[in-house]
Amino acid sequence: MIKKFLKRVFRKSAKTKSVGNAQVIPFELHGVAREQISYGAKKVTDGLQAAGFQAYVVGGAVRDLLLERTPKDFDVATDATPEEVRRVFRRARIIGRRFRLVHVMFGEEVVEVSTFRKMIEAEDAQTDEHGRLLRDNEFGDQEQDAARRDFTANALFYDPTTQEIFDYHRGYADTRAHILRIIGDPLVRYREDPVRMLRAVRLSAKLGIELDAATAAPIAAMKGLLDNVPQARLLDEVLKMLLSGHSVECIQQLRQMNLHHGLLPLLDVILNQPMGEKFVMLALRNTDERLGQGKTVSPAFLFAALLWHEVLAAWKLHQQQGERPVAAMHAAMDEVLAKQKAQLAIPHRHDAVMKEIWLMQQRFEQRSGQRPFRLLEQPRFRAGFDFLLLRCASGEVDDELGLWWDEFQDASAARQTEMLQPEGAGDKKRRRRKPRKKADAPPSGEFPA
Repeated sequence: MIKKFLKRVFRKSAKTKSVGNAQVIPFELHGVAREQISYGAKKVTDGLQAAGFQAYVVGGAVRDLLLERTPKDFDVATDATPEEVRRVFRRARIIGRRFRLVHVMFGEEVVEVSTFRKMIEAEDAQTDEHGRLLRDNEFGDQEQDAARRDFTANALFYDPTTQEIFDYHRGYADTRAHILRIIGDPLVRYREDPVRMLRAVRLSAKLGIELDAATAAPIAAMKGLLDNVPQARLLDEVLKMLLSGHSVECIQQLRQMNLHHGLLPLLDVILNQPMGEKFVMLALRNTDERLGQGKTVSPAFLFAALLWHEVLAAWKLHQQQGERPVAAMHAAMDEVLAKQKAQLAIPHRHDAVMKEIWLMQQRFEQRSGQRPFRLLEQPRFRAGFDFLLLRCASGEVDDELGLWWDEFQDASAARQTEMLQPEGAGDKKRRRRKPRKKADAPPSGEFPA
């Protein structure tokens, strides 16, 4: 109680100071202690400062600590060049070509170190016809580095040595007020990098903070600029959304701002189908829960869930056109993936996993003979079974099917034998017709149905 009281007293009496154009917030006011910084980030900032360089923890880590959240990772910014950083640390490697960074390794922790960059002046900027920056990788100083960052909450620099925060754009006040505000003119900044519109939605949903009105206003009119974004960058941002642990909130906000078009183009169709929307939202909630429990999540599983009802619709259509079920499913999968990849570059490495999950759904219906045992031996059986449970929970298939497989996979050999259905039960197996006798042949000009 006494410590809390003294902390409040010191915070009330503490004052900020100015260093150049930066507002310097002391520890007594912000309360973020050096002990809250990861071991690796402290070693990096201490090592660089001892070598005569500036070094700060930056970006999302500082923002999250102010919001009393646990940062996912700790990045460092410095005035040292990548080569100078590598000379300070034995276990360091330079990565990237256009935008070079340094990864410094401490056991399992990897600290990403970037050199201060500067904003490119308008007359010197290389842009495309839409205003998107094509070159933005010149070294600068701390103030210039803050100006080129996207949001005020991400432009804070924390010095673990002095425990001070350097703030050039009132990011501290915005963060404390739970407001996400873009730095500079939103129209210009969105044209420079349209992905900032998606990032604004993701951070607002993830952090539970409000988008500043001026930051949000141009998004609806400028969303067409997303068509000009390289597919790899768009996919990267989509995955960050879906694997943020707050994917449900992200999708809801994307819909409110009418931004899901072009992000996952087929999501519109899915979310307009009652069964499809229920299935998708269950998959997203399941993903958020797993991430909240510290469990891993497969991007391929998530994409398989998002596209499943499009695959189902295409599968039914191909069967109506006379194709056999297995061939129809293969055609449907290829068709949906090709259509999706025209908009979003899902890596080929995910294709095989997605197809395995989809193809297993037919096989879960087959519960006789050796089929269930062969299915249990599939390397991705667990992923396929989890997918089946989502289908059961959404009402797409009967709960009995999920319960049967839940028991069967862990049952004893004797119990598994008891559980098997009679051959042909539940399997839509075509029976071979007996050949007609000559006496039963149809009259001339008629053909058997």
